[in-house]
Amino acid sequence: MNKKRMLSGIQPTGAPHIGNYFGMIKQLVDSQESYEIFAMVVNYHALTTVVNGKQLQDNTKNVVLDFLGAGLDPEKVILFKQSDVLEHTELTWIFNCLVTMPWLSRAHAFKDKTEKGIEASVGLFDYPILMSADILLYDVPVVPVGEDQRQHVEMAREIARKFNGLYGETFIEPEEKIVKDVAIVPGTDGQKMSKSYGNIIPLFGTDAEIKKAVMSIVTDSKNPEDPKNPDDVIVYQLYKLVAPEKSDKMKTQLETGGLGYGDAKKMLLEAILEMVAPMRERRAYYENNPDLVEKILKQGGEKARYVAQEKMSRVRKLVGLE
Repeated sequence: MNKKRMLSGIQPTGAPHIGNYFGMIKQLVDSQESYEIFAMVVNYHALTTVVNGKQLQDNTKNVVLDFLGAGLDPEKVILFKQSDVLEHTELTWIFNCLVTMPWLSRAHAFKDKTEKGIEASVGLFDYPILMSADILLYDVPVVPVGEDQRQHVEMAREIARKFNGLYGETFIEPEEKIVKDVAIVPGTDGQKMSKSYGNIIPLFGTDAEIKKAVMSIVTDSKNPEDPKNPDDVIVYQLYKLVAPEKSDKMKTQLETGGLGYGDAKKMLLEAILEMVAPMRERRAYYENNPDLVEKILKQGGEKARYVAQEKMSRVRKLVGLE
């Protein structure tokens, strides 16, 4: 019996953090036995923010190592670079000719970034269309995303519906897969963990870097003996993701009083370092075997291209390009 497909991608705009891991990467790792997974490094998307070619190449290489280190098995998943499949940009142009400017301007991510003063390039504005092409090329019914990306999957669904209505049934309408407890992973300041907010805990940072981030987590002024509401404690919100089997103990200690924030942070730090230890080991193995990584990407690109080219052949005929 054929497995259902799942696709997700990560931008090579810097080292991933634990928000990326729990929000997306872990879902892929946990699903690779039961789904046919397309894991994509979306380097076309990264061009909206990275304008140094060498930096983008280095970031891309590192993100591939991070994916592999985090537990993606190249024997079970299709790991590839977006730029190795030119059909992504071709389908984006076709979709651009179907959607309107007012419809596209309602995208939350675009509005959020422009409100923060980020210069709005055409690429930033068009980001959801490229993401729709990423998804729809591979006939994936399920897309694991964080809550902040829910709208982009909804937009892909609307584009599929519009294309199908005009040209006939061609694209699957995808559904987002959001794990409730990790829909938004809090950063060290309580906002959503994001590189752009500078509030991350790095997934593959050094012990010192991870410790510095954990110890900088914002807390209130309550004393150790004071009872605390765990739902208001960022340290606990992160701890129950990293060490769910131990989180009830921290929750009880916070509710009854007697656990200070300093000790809670030490517990979180210990749990994170324990979690990432086997990941670091796997990542180091692949980093020391660059030829193997190149082979994995080459094979992944070939498999992804085969699927994408088959879909685009049908699309070209339908829209009149062939």
